[in-house]
Amino acid sequence: MSAATEGPSGPIPSGSGHDDRPGRDSRFLSAFPAFASRNFRLYFIGQIVSMIGTWLQMVAQGWLVLEMTGSAFWVGVAAATSTIPTLFLSLIGGVIVDRYPRKVILLWTQSLSMALAFILGIFTLTHSVTVPVILVLAFLLGCVGAVATPAIQAFLSEMVDRSQLHSAVALNASIFNASRVIGPAIAGLMIAWIGTGGAFVANGLSYVAVIVALQAITTAPSPSKVVNEHPFESIRDGVAYTWSHPLLRTIVLFVAAVSIFGWSFMAMLPVVAKQTFGLGASGMGTLFSAFGLGSLSATFFVSMSSGRIGAPRMVVGGILTFTLALIAFTFATAVPLALFFLFVSGLGMLSAFATMTATVQRLVEDRYRGRVMSIYLMVLMGLMPVGNFLVGILSERFGTAIAIRFGTVVTLVATLVLIASRNRISEAWASYKAAEGA
Repeated sequence: MSAATEGPSGPIPSGSGHDDRPGRDSRFLSAFPAFASRNFRLYFIGQIVSMIGTWLQMVAQGWLVLEMTGSAFWVGVAAATSTIPTLFLSLIGGVIVDRYPRKVILLWTQSLSMALAFILGIFTLTHSVTVPVILVLAFLLGCVGAVATPAIQAFLSEMVDRSQLHSAVALNASIFNASRVIGPAIAGLMIAWIGTGGAFVANGLSYVAVIVALQAITTAPSPSKVVNEHPFESIRDGVAYTWSHPLLRTIVLFVAAVSIFGWSFMAMLPVVAKQTFGLGASGMGTLFSAFGLGSLSATFFVSMSSGRIGAPRMVVGGILTFTLALIAFTFATAVPLALFFLFVSGLGMLSAFATMTATVQRLVEDRYRGRVMSIYLMVLMGLMPVGNFLVGILSERFGTAIAIRFGTVVTLVATLVLIASRNRISEAWASYKAAEGA
């Protein structure tokens, strides 16, 4: 392995895939700096194929449960089951990510996820699938994800240098959102043509792309990691580090509120499609895709801004856009209008969340990166089951529109609290930027 060179944040291994090519595609690379890294390009291609497959499974699972039970509550339960492990296992996952090579962790987790997708597909195709089988496999997939998700976020810092990190985080979010546009649309057609079992098998096959990409990525060996510290001591140190940092603490608390009350509407889109608009599987996929298209537009915008727009303004503006558009969506009576409001809500939500994730990545020290990202992802994804259970119960009792409005109003209140604290947050951010530039 060749020697390291000096980068904006310290030594950067020359084998990490950073290949600056001045004069070639300069406009494109100035808009999307992370694509200057060969490693990130490989990762991007493999991961987007895999994530399209993941959305196939997510949409097909919700539709299958709704067909089997006819219950909005059980749709919420199935969605919650896959994210419950994130709440309880993310901190352990963060310790694993900070101790072992992140590429190896990702190869194992993607392989396990592929196996679970095939198993669910086999159960469905053989007509032996039951709701308990779906819940168990969703729970196991969530356990794998509790390790894989912080590993992915931490691995970004190994594929790009610090100046490209903001772009890499936003483009990584764009993978999720591009697949959110494509995956549900394909899922709707696939469910109509070959059934939900075929969608699960297709998801299993999609993992081949990311596994091949990971094998092709070359990074320098990570510095030796401390492995003699007790896992609970490592968790305690990570929590203490996050809580002692004023900006990290503010972001984590705000994300917790939005995770519970803001994101939960996604679990109800199959119910809205079928019961409110009378749509079939393909129509349901269109609703998911509209939100995803807005989200995709937002992540490209965040990447191109590369931090030029102040993070506090981007977060507050994005969440306000999301909440107001989502409330309008619940009053829409025509499908085109509903699609428009979903697009706008996706634009707002991901402008905020891509910015917050990039900010966390830039703030954290590398030795704490896995644990801090696991805490961030724990509140972002691990608290979603609470919201999914809540929105399912409220939908059964008061109707889906009222349930979504309730969560959105709570999110709006949390945003107003954030706005009231904007001066303190802006001062803390300015202090960080000054220290970074020193």
